[in-house]
Amino acid sequence: MCAVQAIMMMAFSSMNPFLALFIGQLGVHNPRAVDLWAGVVASANFLMSAIMSPVWGSVADKRGKKLMVMRTTLAIAIATSLMGFSRNVYELLFIRMLQGAFSGFSASANALVASTIPEERLGFALGWLSTFAMVGSLVGPLLGGVLVDAFHHNYRIVFHLTAAFATTAFLLTWAMIRESKTSTNESNGMGRRIGLIGQFKAVRDLRTVQVMFFVLFAAQFSVMSVQPVLPLYIRELVGRDPQLFGVIGTLSGACFAVTGIADLIFSPFLGKRSDRIGYRKVLSISLVGAALCYIPQALAPNVWVFMLGRFLLGAFIGGILPTANALVGRMTPKEMRGRVYGLTASSTFLGSFAGPLVGGAVSAGFGIRVMLAAVILLYLANFAWVRWRVPEWREGEERPSAHTGA
Repeated sequence: MCAVQAIMMMAFSSMNPFLALFIGQLGVHNPRAVDLWAGVVASANFLMSAIMSPVWGSVADKRGKKLMVMRTTLAIAIATSLMGFSRNVYELLFIRMLQGAFSGFSASANALVASTIPEERLGFALGWLSTFAMVGSLVGPLLGGVLVDAFHHNYRIVFHLTAAFATTAFLLTWAMIRESKTSTNESNGMGRRIGLIGQFKAVRDLRTVQVMFFVLFAAQFSVMSVQPVLPLYIRELVGRDPQLFGVIGTLSGACFAVTGIADLIFSPFLGKRSDRIGYRKVLSISLVGAALCYIPQALAPNVWVFMLGRFLLGAFIGGILPTANALVGRMTPKEMRGRVYGLTASSTFLGSFAGPLVGGAVSAGFGIRVMLAAVILLYLANFAWVRWRVPEWREGEERPSAHTGA
């Protein structure tokens, strides 16, 4: 499953370096219009994923988690290939919306792993899943850029090659991954009793799970809000250095990469520690640590201090989403995890949708450093929410059933 996760994240992120450039080939020539369309096209995917993720979570509990992983890998492969046939930006936007509506890979993967891994190893397993997702996210943009140069900026061919990677993930899932019959039977039994509307009622009774929706939304919002303005901030930091000004693109990629590298190193460790010392404790430490790491970024006198802050940030980010997802899994009856992970995925998708839009607006209105300071406050607010509303899971504690409140 980790290999499939890496391949899918690689396929999905490989479009990031050239998607805006492809829009410029679809008849949009005004630079500001290209920026606007790039944001709309990127956000539309996450918005549709947020809307449809609970639906697929419900289907996963009825039909099985492996089937949903196969569905999302195949859907992403088809949609990515169709992007290569786009004749204008409206067709590209429509295909991206379809991709978002039929994807939701992370939620499907989390649900499948959570249903097959022993309870005491859940944090460790989700930590490794997050690690391989980060590997794919690191390799994807680099691979996409290399392929674009190799094919002389023929973006359409790169879309088709990216679709081939997603197809490989589909075949690996079909041939190599097994879902336990117990998990499937539990899902089928629950699915007959509770439909899509029923899942909202069921989660309404799981109050300890509800509070995690804000944690996941705010965490993803905080991470994604920096994405659209990162190259602009680096340009500001190196503006007076002619030697560095010529490699702004490389420096931007390096700032993304160092965060991912730190995440790759520390995510499994923090996942394992969360299984031992408590999910709430690791989540709290990670949120405060991430907030503190934005201070050197907001006050950075040069790009090197900023890059150090990005590396330290990655170390703590590796303890947020995996730990939060593991805590959700421990709080949720096993037969309901598919639909619950579908709803939590909606929270992260909404964060991915809203973060870049709000971050770009705040940066444009008040400056990038003010936006970074606002992210610090958001992380601290998330920490306060965790300490106030999120209980610690204790081994041996009775988990609520699917029909009782928490």
